[in-house]
Amino acid sequence: MGKKSARSRPSESGEKIVAVNRKASHIYELLDRLEAGLVLLGTEVKAARDGAVNLKDAYAAVRDGELYLLQAHISPYRFGTNENHEPLRPRKLLVKKRELRRLIGKITERGLTVVPTRMYFKKGRLKVELALARGKQQHDKRAAARERDMDRDVAAALKERR
Repeated sequence: MGKKSARSRPSESGEKIVAVNRKASHIYELLDRLEAGLVLLGTEVKAARDGAVNLKDAYAAVRDGELYLLQAHISPYRFGTNENHEPLRPRKLLVKKRELRRLIGKITERGLTVVPTRMYFKKGRLKVELALARGKQQHDKRAAARERDMDRDVAAALKERR
């Protein structure tokens, strides 16, 4: 048997990570995080267990007083029938009313957005980690890259001294 990837193994906290949105931390300044459940069809859950999820362009928005995950791509289940799901359909997110009111206030007041950072199974349930985010300017992205490079150089110098 070959070596399993980090995505297919459960983490220390018992979570099996299905998808990670790596671009989110590059494009946005992530301010606050929260966990939400999803309302899914059976074939979506099976496809997620296979790791067929892409969060790259996904975001969350409020519609009719409820929070929805939009543009999250869950590929059709390969063994599904003609009853298979639509890959890009809007999916309702399950959050507490207090959290939803707080999110709505921050989104409208400060012009922030909600982006998914990762999707994972926790105790057999599919969860999504959402982050309240502010878009980065180009100079912020350059500064973050410069800081990352300096940290890498310092770590290499320290390793060389040992």
